[in-house]
Amino acid sequence: MSYLLDKKIKRKKFFKIVLGVVFLVILFYFRSGILGGLSNVSQIIFRPVLVIGHNLGEKFKNLGIYFASKNFLFQQNQSLQFKLSEAEMKMINYNAVVADNVNFREILNRKNDKINMVLSAILSKPNQSVYDTLVIDAGTMEGIKIGDLVFSLGNLPIGRVDSVYENSSKVILFSNPGDKTQAIISGKNIFMELVGRGGGNFEMILPRDLTLQNGDQVVMPGLFPYILAEVATIISDPRDPFIKALLTSPVNVQELKFVEIEI
Repeated sequence: MSYLLDKKIKRKKFFKIVLGVVFLVILFYFRSGILGGLSNVSQIIFRPVLVIGHNLGEKFKNLGIYFASKNFLFQQNQSLQFKLSEAEMKMINYNAVVADNVNFREILNRKNDKINMVLSAILSKPNQSVYDTLVIDAGTMEGIKIGDLVFSLGNLPIGRVDSVYENSSKVILFSNPGDKTQAIISGKNIFMELVGRGGGNFEMILPRDLTLQNGDQVVMPGLFPYILAEVATIISDPRDPFIKALLTSPVNVQELKFVEIEI
């Protein structure tokens, strides 16, 4: 019984070996067709995966290029903005230098060569110091004295030196409220008193029979008739024997950078 069972098992092993050999022979002779079929099947199965992977790779590649390009553009934009700001600052500085040169030329062209003047920069204006006063950067070291006449634009008197220090001085403008300055009405040779009202404004009380018009000038007495102010408004009342003239300085002190002091 055992002998028959062993014989049957050996027979099955023999058939399996024969089938294996036959399969290998067939695979060897027909490998191109079989491998081609397997290749086609694998291509059908894996092609969508490969296509999707390729597309995703391209997109990630393009995304990297986008961020790199954006970063480059940002850096380039920052560089251009810096260069533009630098150019603007140079232009502002250039314009300031040109404006100062123009002011210097105007002062020199209007300056009376017979009068000794000291050019001084304004350190503080009325909106930064006491009303209708200036602080300038010239003092006793430059020969400045109390009472010296202060000019703007070469030939327009605006005030007198009130206090002097070693390297600075304080100037009181003629338009300081309540301050009185002797003046002459231009073309009439009539001496009058000009009273400051502040902010470059003056007033003057005149007899009614003395006619004035807007634009008439009032000058300082002396060899050189320097202009102090111009008539802006005439106020009159038929019952009053006097009229009031309101005048303004031809100089806007807020726009000044320099003054000259007669020493």
